[in-house]
Amino acid sequence: MLIDDMNLFVEVVNAKGFTSASRKLHIPTSTISVRINKLEKQLGLQLLNRTTRRIELTDIGKIYYDRAVHIVQESKALHQQLNGILTNPTGILRISIPVDFAYDILSPLLPEFHQRYPLIQLAFDITPRKVDIITETFDMVIRMGEQKNSSLISRKLVTLTRSLYASAHYLAHSGIPNTPEELIHHQCLQLHHQSQWHLIHHSKKEKMIEIQGSFEGNSVGMNLRLACEGLGITILPDILAQQYVQAGKIQRILPTWHAKPITAYILTTTKLLPAKTQVFINFLKEKLATIPY
Repeated sequence: MLIDDMNLFVEVVNAKGFTSASRKLHIPTSTISVRINKLEKQLGLQLLNRTTRRIELTDIGKIYYDRAVHIVQESKALHQQLNGILTNPTGILRISIPVDFAYDILSPLLPEFHQRYPLIQLAFDITPRKVDIITETFDMVIRMGEQKNSSLISRKLVTLTRSLYASAHYLAHSGIPNTPEELIHHQCLQLHHQSQWHLIHHSKKEKMIEIQGSFEGNSVGMNLRLACEGLGITILPDILAQQYVQAGKIQRILPTWHAKPITAYILTTTKLLPAKTQVFINFLKEKLATIPY
């Protein structure tokens, strides 16, 4: 690159010769000579007068050196500044996240992230809608399930296992289903106009089970709370359900069966990400990789 050869020229002049520059830079003298010759050919100007013992700047070389010194210094300062940004990322990071993922999975991780990267300001759009990441100028979007928009860069974040849960109160009143087929006789808390649940046995056998119920919505968190109130059976990510199981509010049913896992993806408009975005993605992957579900 031209800036590299310019820097090499400055180093040669400062060292007062090719040999001294070679020792300082740990570059063979012959390589330095070839690159300075290449620079002069690119410029169409002779910058140095060479003798067997020393080098001298030509009149044009003096002008070039005076300007090049400042350009090289600015270049080094810029790279140092950018390296500092990578070490200590800063800026506003705009993220769109599904409601349930934000409240129940992401929020417990944020104190540690803020402690690590206090100069990054997180601006959340917490919504069930699918935002337009380009026109609405988000840095990144988290979405659940397979993504079909091939114009965006998709990165797998975490795959969440899911199981069936209900409260002890509901089960005492309505009975405990012993097979998936018995679910048709129970209140099932539905998502997105579901009429069937896709269940998978430990043996890998799969079944599509008809369900019915009096409650339907678009929030896993809402279904969790309805289940805690004894209003039916629901499918929950195990990472979300565990604290409520430990508190005695719900319990797992049909333990040899589970629902089809769901994967969370990070979407961006480009593979080349600013440091603030990259460190947030790396942090999420690091923390979510340790979940035991």
